[in-house]
Amino acid sequence: MLEIRNLHAKIADTDTEIIRGLNLTVKAGEVAAIMGPNGSGKSTLSYILSGREDYEVTEGDILYNGESILEMDASERAASGIFLAFQYPVEIPGVATMQFLKVAMNEQRKYRGEDELTTPEFMRRVKEAAADLRIAPEMLRRPLNVGFSGGEKKRAEILQMGLLEPKLCVLDETDSGLDIDALKIVSDGVNALRSPDRAFLVITHYQRLLEHIVPDTVHVLYKGQVIKTGDKTLAMELEANGYADIIGAAA
Repeated sequence: MLEIRNLHAKIADTDTEIIRGLNLTVKAGEVAAIMGPNGSGKSTLSYILSGREDYEVTEGDILYNGESILEMDASERAASGIFLAFQYPVEIPGVATMQFLKVAMNEQRKYRGEDELTTPEFMRRVKEAAADLRIAPEMLRRPLNVGFSGGEKKRAEILQMGLLEPKLCVLDETDSGLDIDALKIVSDGVNALRSPDRAFLVITHYQRLLEHIVPDTVHVLYKGQVIKTGDKTLAMELEANGYADIIGAAA
């Protein structure tokens, strides 16, 4: 589903290269975890996949379902089924959460050539998905993320992901700022979406998230490159020993 070939990328309008020859393949149905120390390029990778304009790809390619996405803007990538859950979801004053969800869902349907949802069908889908994530109805009536706690913001993003049904879900440190209860709720929401035709790229510092969202593969990112790949036991090894040995072996 996702194939990254010799990717090089820098901060736009600078010479600061962050991604330096990254290669990665994620298959449909796979949950791939990306781990690495601060400054290794994890969040930058998520931004590049989503089409954020702050970064410039200077070499290599990103293939999604066999087609390059480098010429697609962020909205086109989202419409095609790429979803990014932010580490720090932004507040959007003046935009009601329900209105945001309705517009997003109908734009996706329009892209796929489907009819817009009727209001009763939209309400039914949102209420069912919100109940699973323990999102109170009054939260949905508030402006998007405004005044939400960290856990509420993350649950709102997982709600969006569940309703939009993307094919490639990129989670950028979605465990950041979550207490144990919120972490379990968010993880259960992600696990409910696992399917043979959907892939996840889970970016995290800590093995604790991967106890709830068990990955098929774990990739260690360092200085903009994948330096080691393994199964879920690699995450436990990193938790116990840190990155020093793996970085030293790759040097």
